Amino acid sequence: MAKLTKNQKVAIEKIEPGKQYTIIEASKLIKEISYTKFDASVDIDVRLGVDPRKANQMVRGVVTLPHGTGKTVRVLVLCTPDKEEEAKKAGADYVGLDDYIEKISGGWTDVDVIITMPPIMAKIGKLGRVLGPRGLMPNPKSGTVTMEVGKAVEEVKGGKIDFKVDKFGIVHTSIGKVSFTADKIAENAKEFIQTLVKLKPASAKGTYFKSISISSTMSPGLRVDAKAID
Repeated sequence: MAKLTKNQKVAIEKIEPGKQYTIIEASKLIKEISYTKFDASVDIDVRLGVDPRKANQMVRGVVTLPHGTGKTVRVLVLCTPDKEEEAKKAGADYVGLDDYIEKISGGWTDVDVIITMPPIMAKIGKLGRVLGPRGLMPNPKSGTVTMEVGKAVEEVKGGKIDFKVDKFGIVHTSIGKVSFTADKIAENAKEFIQTLVKLKPASAKGTYFKSISISSTMSPGLRVDAKAID
């Protein structure tokens, strides 16, 4: 077993064994127990009382965090020439069509989000084997297949994220950076959790929020009191 560093020991000592924190308490403490030399991401993991194997219990959605994620999101827009200027003005990092489709076919995926238009999807369908495993395939449900490409770029750059429950019933996403104030981390967490509440499947029985934890890169996780939310 690897030995704990001095900072890791200090971090663990600040955590009360067995305690479940409120969102604001966890947001404050996560800043105190993060010792990375870089601006670490703050993540939230929510285990839901759903069975993802059943189509009517799949939880998937989008949320716009009030304070963004703190990350620089690289956006590629695959569009027709008449939409290129709109995409560029909105802040897209890459704009084009056939040239980028060819690059992706060759294995290039150096972006975080791909936005496209409904008429283009027929061309993009063949890229599924490359984009699918990386979670980059545009999807109307996440707002990345739209005629309003400029608006979609602005939303993604402004903190809009796409999420879905994994096969274990867990939803994981980043909700900010350690450099954020505790209030901003808490507000982002609350917005995400409230979105999950709205997406609760009617067929899901019993406790919806099984567990909630907040952590930062390389920090221990902090349990959040799910009963105060569910």
